[in-house]
Amino acid sequence: MRGVHYALGGRPIFSDLDVQVRRGRITAIMGPSGTGKTTLLKLITAQVPPDQGELRVFGQELATLGRREVYALRRRMGMLFQNGALLTDMDVFENVAFPVREHTDLPETLIRKLVLTKLQAVGLRGAAALMPAELSGGMARRVALARAIVMDPEVLMYDEPFVGLDPISLGVILRLIKHMNGALGITSIVVSHDVQELATIADDSYLISGGRVAASGTPAQLRASDSPAVRQFMTGGAEGPVPFHYPAPDYATQLLVAED
Repeated sequence: MRGVHYALGGRPIFSDLDVQVRRGRITAIMGPSGTGKTTLLKLITAQVPPDQGELRVFGQELATLGRREVYALRRRMGMLFQNGALLTDMDVFENVAFPVREHTDLPETLIRKLVLTKLQAVGLRGAAALMPAELSGGMARRVALARAIVMDPEVLMYDEPFVGLDPISLGVILRLIKHMNGALGITSIVVSHDVQELATIADDSYLISGGRVAASGTPAQLRASDSPAVRQFMTGGAEGPVPFHYPAPDYATQLLVAED
């Protein structure tokens, strides 16, 4: 991404944003809530176009691609959605098999082997017949990860993969992200605001604030930053340049108007 600008409903989300994700590495995209981290993934997957700037994926300029080319590009990607997003009326096996059935004409015997292999990789081969309602939060996230890798993507994106997980499940997901990236030789993009967790797995990190990159580098380099905004985020400080309140009119004036 080079000089990317994007606004939603007239509200600027990104202003002159520069981000580079390097092949074979785990790149962390961090930032306070509402900074557009999930929107960044939508731009990368061509769900929304930037208003301005250059956005290239696999060397292809997204603005020049037609629908068929965009669909082909997305088949080279995997996505772990927030909270898993499993299909509730399908069991674990069919959830993982879903992308394969949609995009290929593989015989049933091969689909079975493929799905069981991916479930084995996330430690849930024995849960293949369970329904999503029977899974814990950590198990559901692991099933979603198996579905995300079932098509052997070149790029795997994680949207807030640690939300709502207990410490044990969180540790399992962290280990799987690191293991999948190395074992499968893929490129991973992890979007999250969980600083400590990302520091254990990320090769490169970007901190987004105010619509642009506030800092980038290794997790250690971000922790050593002298920038007040970066230090506030990395240490979880309540006071600093990153505001708690969303922009609003003067409080007293607005209360008086409400009374009238």
